[in-house]
Amino acid sequence: MSITDTRVAASTRRPGPRGHRAWWIVAVAAVAIMAAGAFSTLPGLLVDPLHREFHWSHGTTGLAMWVNMALNGLVAPFAAALMERFGPRRIAAAALVTIAAGAVLTTVMTAAWQLTLYWGVLIGLGTGAMGGTFATVITNRWFVRRRGLATGILTASSVFGQFVFLPPLAWIVDHVEWRAGTVTVAVAALVVVPFGWFLLRDHPSDAGTTAYGATEPSPPAPPRPHAFRRAFQVLRGAARTRTFWLLAGTFAICGISTNGLMWTHFVPAAGDHGMAPTTAASMLTLIGIFNVGGTIASGWLTDRYDARLLLAVYYTLRAGTLFALPHILGPAVHPPLIAFVVLFGLLDVATIPPTIALSAIRDRFGPEESAIVFGWTLAAHQVGAGLMALTGGLLRDALGAYTLVWIFAGLLCLVAALMSGALPRAR
Repeated sequence: MSITDTRVAASTRRPGPRGHRAWWIVAVAAVAIMAAGAFSTLPGLLVDPLHREFHWSHGTTGLAMWVNMALNGLVAPFAAALMERFGPRRIAAAALVTIAAGAVLTTVMTAAWQLTLYWGVLIGLGTGAMGGTFATVITNRWFVRRRGLATGILTASSVFGQFVFLPPLAWIVDHVEWRAGTVTVAVAALVVVPFGWFLLRDHPSDAGTTAYGATEPSPPAPPRPHAFRRAFQVLRGAARTRTFWLLAGTFAICGISTNGLMWTHFVPAAGDHGMAPTTAASMLTLIGIFNVGGTIASGWLTDRYDARLLLAVYYTLRAGTLFALPHILGPAVHPPLIAFVVLFGLLDVATIPPTIALSAIRDRFGPEESAIVFGWTLAAHQVGAGLMALTGGLLRDALGAYTLVWIFAGLLCLVAALMSGALPRAR
């Protein structure tokens, strides 16, 4: 009997739903995603310190953030294909080490091109491999039922990692030095590597069990060679469908209005209105807290309601918050700003579970291709985010304010709401 047959035979036992190994795998994957997520919002804290030390403009640092976010997205489909070939455990470990290396190298940089190389390229590649495609591969392999909920939990862990570090990092950057902040997150990434390596499993058969909700054991698919070629093959097929372009377009606007704008420019924009950096970072932390509940709730809703309708509602409400923000920013925290934080937090990454569900439409994209399809839509998300990170910085330098940037992003969200309604229903 082969090793695969032995694993499949061993997976005939049926653990109860509450104690199923799949939920423990989600917990381990969530910790790894959380460590990588800490790097997504740190750039907002570095804009002013880098300007003071190196005299770099908002546009210069925005270029590095554009490279980071663009590569973060562009690597996603290839990471998904590599996970098919080598398993998510190996790719996650390599990604976290790459992230830590980029962060440490940033502390010894002396020129703007080094910021683009270390933070833009290395950290962009590492965080991209640990993004939505990692979560998609885990949920596709380990869940038949409750896939939306599991996706929501993993998405929320990324957001939680992005914002739970913000208050201490803001304090470190403000009271110690910005380099100490980057070293802190680098150490966090390295600590998680052995944790994930020993506890994460690539497939239910590796743990002698079945996927959550599966009625019978299934062996892992044989490793596919030519991972990079496969990523392009899937793109070629998906690009022939109207569904893919609608998904990519809506998700690009999602990136523009979240990673590219809010996560990169909120702290300096609040500073323009007289708010202290630590206070602005605390507002982002609150957004992150509400992100957790909003994303998990969105996963629960995606299991039960039309994903297209959910996306349309999310983008419409997000547009309203962005239109209001220029009028409520100020030096102090007040009730309208708190209301914005709560609502934007609930909506911020709630778009991911329904977008993943629509990426797995069976009559458009097969189950084995859905992770790579989502990887390409995530590439659109991050390219859009990177362009906004760069454009927002350039407009701030030219106009002296972010007001028109918020309004433009809100208008794009209304376009995304209309595009969501044109998508085919997920079945």
